[in-house]
Amino acid sequence: MGSMKILLQTPRLVLRQFTADDAGLLVDLDADPRVMRYISNGVPTSLAEITDEYIPAYLGYHRAGPDFGFWVAQLRTTGEFAGWFHLRPEPGTPAAEPELGYRLKHVFWGRGLATEGARALINHGFSVPSVTRIHANTMAVNTASRLVMEKCSMDLVRHFVADWPVRIDGDELGDVEYAITREAWLTAGPGSSGA
Repeated sequence: MGSMKILLQTPRLVLRQFTADDAGLLVDLDADPRVMRYISNGVPTSLAEITDEYIPAYLGYHRAGPDFGFWVAQLRTTGEFAGWFHLRPEPGTPAAEPELGYRLKHVFWGRGLATEGARALINHGFSVPSVTRIHANTMAVNTASRLVMEKCSMDLVRHFVADWPVRIDGDELGDVEYAITREAWLTAGPGSSGA
């Protein structure tokens, strides 16, 4: 992986910083309507949006510091692109409560990779002394993503209605937020959220 900066490794994944050369990987990932079902109702993200908005934002996180951002997920054995993970404060929210997120290629669904990467990022997040709580959001009907959150010892904390820019099947049932506090993480034992 050359000079690419690695955040962490799990038994099966490497999470590394994005580079400008990763735009094509994101285009391919977001071209799969199954991947984008709960994000844009299957509509792909354009190359222009990825190169003009996403990649600059991801690189901006890397310049700001090592603790928060978006990371490419690659298989340790082959280096194959599996998707991405993020741990970052949402715009306008405190850094003490970052949001966890992930998006994986369909071929890697059902293998436990989302849980493995998410657990590792939760452990990383709580290694930052100022972090007190980590949360994640998804549509209420996205049972697979909700299961990942539950396997990461996150608790359902609220139902809410997000303002989606497009109509998505199931959005009438609203959205859910899951979270884990530093205290709950310590009580469960960091290994329970570890890969």
